[in-house]
Amino acid sequence: MMDLAKIPSSEAAETIPRLMEADLVDRSAKISKFCSWRLVPLAEGAAPQIRDMGYEVVEGEAHSRARTPPQERIRSALSGLPEEVLALLPMKWEYVGNIVIIRYFSGMESYETEIGEAYARELGAKTVCVDMSGVSGEFRVPDMKVIYGTETEAVRRENGVLYRFDVTKVMFSSGNIEERERMAKLDCTGETVVDMFAGIGYFTLPLAKFANPNMVIAVEKNLDAYDYLVSNIEENGVEDRVTPVLGDNRNMHTEALADRVLMGYVQKTREFIPYALRIIKPGGVIHYHDTFYVNDHENEIRKVFGDALGERGFEILGIREVKSFAPSVSHYVADIRVL
Repeated sequence: MMDLAKIPSSEAAETIPRLMEADLVDRSAKISKFCSWRLVPLAEGAAPQIRDMGYEVVEGEAHSRARTPPQERIRSALSGLPEEVLALLPMKWEYVGNIVIIRYFSGMESYETEIGEAYARELGAKTVCVDMSGVSGEFRVPDMKVIYGTETEAVRRENGVLYRFDVTKVMFSSGNIEERERMAKLDCTGETVVDMFAGIGYFTLPLAKFANPNMVIAVEKNLDAYDYLVSNIEENGVEDRVTPVLGDNRNMHTEALADRVLMGYVQKTREFIPYALRIIKPGGVIHYHDTFYVNDHENEIRKVFGDALGERGFEILGIREVKSFAPSVSHYVADIRVL
């Protein structure tokens, strides 16, 4: 049994954070709901102060938070918010280093300070950002809003590769992790590889670090992403194998340069196929990313490359689903050998 403060639900959003800031709450125990009250577990010796504040203190049981899922802890911490807001709280999030990213939902604006503080506290984050509308534009720039903290530069360590980037300036797709792993496992011994959409080094870095290429030419036109690409190349110790290029891959005029081409871009990738074909050597492999309807992806890939290559010919070495993109649409990568 322990002391519990009875806080009216109508006052909980304002009062409970104040009690926590004053160290009057036992953070190892769960806040619970009873009728129109929030029962807040109190730190030892805090009962007199609570009573002085005009709140009733009762005895009761409070369950440990140690085994409580973070989703429950977040809902408990925000239990004073209106029920319609509680019902929409994101129960999934993305960790990027010390930064937590949650999805936007309508109606959160009036409570974003409390929401940011709760997610940061319960998830141990330094910064909480809201993904307002995904990424957009040619540069795939994220639409992020910071609702807690100030640090927006993250460091992600993944399978022996370090990625440093600012979550408010450049995108990072955690859903592509298996494809990044696959790039590390390729045998690119002696090859010249061109990454047409290098970004911060999503595919360039694991390939350069583990797949033994002779050279990777990493092309990126977004200046923010390019700056992180350069620093990530240095931090991963692959300066001798990667040449970063700031610019548009369509302006590469060298022909038959690459043994392998990475096309890690989606939705408009087919527009860049002629430029990939210009720089690929006969017998080279293109890793072509794009989005397709789930049951039509192979036919579409055959049509796109058939139209582009004409009599030159190609073979599909394999097609992999990277992740779901939208209802009935997925992101695929096809390994295409150009004959």
